[in-house]
Amino acid sequence: MSPDSHRSTACHFLDGLVEAGIEHLFCNLGTDHVSLIEAMALFAREGRPQPKVVLCPHENVAIHMAGGYAAVTGRGQGVLVHVDAGTANAAMGMHNLFRSRWPVLLMAGKSPFTLRGELPGSRDNYVHFVQDPFDIGSLVRPYVKWEYTLPSGVVAKEVLRRAHSVMQSDPPGPVFLTLPRETLAQEWPSAQVASFPAERFGPVQAGGLSAGAAREVAQALLQANKPVAIASYLGRKPQAVAALEALAMECGVRVHEFMPTAMSVSRDSPCFGGFDPAKALAGADLCLLLDTDVPWLPKFTRADAGTRFIHIDIDPLKQDFPMWGFASDLRLQADCAQALADVLQAVRELADASFTERVRERTAAWPSERAQRLAAIADAGAQPGGSGAIAPAFVAAAINRAIAPQDIVVNEAIRNSPAVLQQVMRTQPGTLIGCSGGGLGYSGGMALGAKLALPDRRVVQVVGDGGFHFSTPTSVYAVAQRYGLPILTVVLDNGGWQAVQEAVLRVYPEGEAAASRQFQAQFSGEVRRFDQVAQAFGAHGEYVTQPLQLQASLARCIAAVDAGQAAVLHVKIAAL
Repeated sequence: MSPDSHRSTACHFLDGLVEAGIEHLFCNLGTDHVSLIEAMALFAREGRPQPKVVLCPHENVAIHMAGGYAAVTGRGQGVLVHVDAGTANAAMGMHNLFRSRWPVLLMAGKSPFTLRGELPGSRDNYVHFVQDPFDIGSLVRPYVKWEYTLPSGVVAKEVLRRAHSVMQSDPPGPVFLTLPRETLAQEWPSAQVASFPAERFGPVQAGGLSAGAAREVAQALLQANKPVAIASYLGRKPQAVAALEALAMECGVRVHEFMPTAMSVSRDSPCFGGFDPAKALAGADLCLLLDTDVPWLPKFTRADAGTRFIHIDIDPLKQDFPMWGFASDLRLQADCAQALADVLQAVRELADASFTERVRERTAAWPSERAQRLAAIADAGAQPGGSGAIAPAFVAAAINRAIAPQDIVVNEAIRNSPAVLQQVMRTQPGTLIGCSGGGLGYSGGMALGAKLALPDRRVVQVVGDGGFHFSTPTSVYAVAQRYGLPILTVVLDNGGWQAVQEAVLRVYPEGEAAASRQFQAQFSGEVRRFDQVAQAFGAHGEYVTQPLQLQASLARCIAAVDAGQAAVLHVKIAAL
């Protein structure tokens, strides 16, 4: 393309996406995208590079595919949706990605602003009048780091570089860009549309600790008698897992996880203490809070008065939480991978033989404690339950036996998450994905995104029946079939929303709802076959009501996945 040739803003926009490093566009397109669709066809004919388009029948899958891709790669992708309707459908996913600190560039078209054919792209359809809200950005504004409307094709590449730099800068997160139809149709000489390289306009990454801060944390560890750590999303960076394990072993720090969205410490590590923050805090004189939003539930767990807290986090202020409420004696904003390495170096410079001996003494009981914990887990996993009421731990234990250490588990079991976390023993960084947000229905799209990013890895989605409903499953398995993304889905079906029932019982344990067992959370029907939903879109399906059926059905599902076919295993667990 010569420097003086005129191309549409849409063409310059596609070039800008490539320059910004966007590899995929997860799309649900509409009338607002005509110029982009035309540009895509032109680029295909000319053999010009452009992001790969993944068509998603529902925006819930599109936004969560981008989340899954970012969770395993750290690289934010583009999601292209239709005006306000598509933005509204993507809003819940934006909440999930925002709370989970995963980068994504959500782009929505805008209804044309000209009504009578004044410019190319002017209104020519009924919906252009009704899909033009006063403030489209308000649909996702609580969940974005940045929002903008593309004003002209002249700045297309600069706007995209800015969007990409903001979403990838620490802490990463979603950004939102709207694209007026007339603006996309405008034509500009290539020489007028400048590029903005990442070397000069790219994202800003958090670093480690100052020498003084690292030394202060090290001194606290050297003086502690029972140091513990609580983490939730530290494992989003694999190198942070290695740094935490090295520091914990050197200093005798027992590491616990609470509501983890990533594996922050190997379940095989001697320093791993489980998922109970109350057990972690009991008797602790020093607690490191490491990349965690909610380290415990204050209503049920109280720290000892003498415990000192040091909080190291990519976002220690929790600036987007209107209320937070966890005190700390030292709060440090840093990348935990580098920060913990800095602390370890300071510890090694300051430690003496007496410290090494104290660490040896307090870790001497770790093997027996670990053996007891694993024995309890094994005992729970061996209890099968009954007909139509298979025990969730039994199912999770079967999954653990059937999958490999490098397989990725996307956990949306919600109230049965403890069974999944305890039984499915993740030992490698990046093999557990959860979600910090409160929007259910994320795991299907996220599993697809992870599989797209890492096609050689097996991806297992564990989801409750409520989450399966929310996930827009027909869209999930349509995408799995079209793009050859075989994922394994295990549905733990207890007939409704256990979280709702438990919430009622916590507030009204002896109330009317408890007495009558009327929690407005149960589903009933003559036929409930989630496996058949997936089968309608080419997936393999299995339905299990008896414990003795589980192993063989799971094996057939895994064989199907390994052969390139998505699979759904619908398991009837104990009803509400």
